[in-house]
Amino acid sequence: MTLTAIFRAVLRHPQLRRIPERATTVCTRSFSTEADLKKTPLYEFHCEHGGRMVDFAGWSMPVQYKEGIPTSHLHTRANASIFDVSHMVQSRIHGKDVVKFIESLTVGDIAGLQENQGTLTLFTNDRGGIMDDLIVSKTSEGYLYVVTNAGCAEKDIAHMQGQCAEFQAQGHDAAVEVIQDQFGLLALQGPTAAAALQAGVDGDLSRITFMCSAVLTVFGVPGCRVTRCGYTGEDGFEVSIPVGQVVQVADSLLNVQAADVKLAGLGPRDSLRLEAGLCLYGNDIDEDTTPVEATLLWTVAKRRRAEANFPGAGVILQQIKDKPTRKRVGITSKGPPARAGTAILSEDGTSIGVVTSGCPSPSLKKNVAMGYLQTAFAKAGTPLKLDVRGKQVPAQVSKMPFVPANYFYGSK
Repeated sequence: MTLTAIFRAVLRHPQLRRIPERATTVCTRSFSTEADLKKTPLYEFHCEHGGRMVDFAGWSMPVQYKEGIPTSHLHTRANASIFDVSHMVQSRIHGKDVVKFIESLTVGDIAGLQENQGTLTLFTNDRGGIMDDLIVSKTSEGYLYVVTNAGCAEKDIAHMQGQCAEFQAQGHDAAVEVIQDQFGLLALQGPTAAAALQAGVDGDLSRITFMCSAVLTVFGVPGCRVTRCGYTGEDGFEVSIPVGQVVQVADSLLNVQAADVKLAGLGPRDSLRLEAGLCLYGNDIDEDTTPVEATLLWTVAKRRRAEANFPGAGVILQQIKDKPTRKRVGITSKGPPARAGTAILSEDGTSIGVVTSGCPSPSLKKNVAMGYLQTAFAKAGTPLKLDVRGKQVPAQVSKMPFVPANYFYGSK
């Protein structure tokens, strides 16, 4: 595959187009720039299986495999796919005051979690902006298990460690341990993910519901944290695995008889999350966007609102009261797809917002996007126009998720 072809593949996918400007695409192991990229424990595995590798946030990651992005996307919706997410930052927070510490940084009700239950929450700044989204799990082992985004790795680690030092100086007991170098992370996603993983674990996965976790032996590898969650809208798991055994687990999953499991890359991961209405940090949420504007108010727990003791509480609570002037919405259209940065227009051609993510939907056979527009135009069904390369494309505000979620909340 030529460099030009890979660049074209990147440009077709908004998540990948938002790779930092220093991004350099790599295709084979011979390019000198590749030496500068970090590699996950599955790097050689990706290359051996035909992964087309690109620079994503300083990591060499597969954008797709030989079957292509739409086919891989639809395979995940119908079967199960493995996504390498080892570039994401895994951390443990230890100490008797861990809940107080993490709640001093986030909007979530971590104290209200049960053992081995997790939640999506947000780091916020003093302006109420979103510094990153993260998953925090309260484990039965006594520590908090935290997963944050690769693109915010340096910022998040510095933030947690810096705030923890101040917390310790006040006499509190907490310590941040970054375990990314010790554990890889695989996401197994799709309706047959549970059947595939059940073939190799020593526990009953039907007892692990959405956003809950357990430490299990996975295909002979002990000490793996299995969390029922993901970034596709489908049932699935994220499995934290000691780095030396990640290939063993991935290979075992590809060879199970209970399900048709395939490898998938960043391209389908982006289109799947967009169909599911899930935000991509840096595109759809950032430090200048509040949870209220992002329609992520559900992450701001009722107890935390009452206590008003999280970063940016004053701004966020006032915005809840006054209503935001702009709001994140879903958008559907036909014709040329809108990408990040596309202007959103009212029917009379007035600029009222901007698209933050967009792509053709393999599942729905139409274009889906999300973006921010003036609150007065945010009602579902409102007709819009999208300025796509100078052409005004008819569109409308649509409810999200575009494709219904299939999370597992327990057997009926």
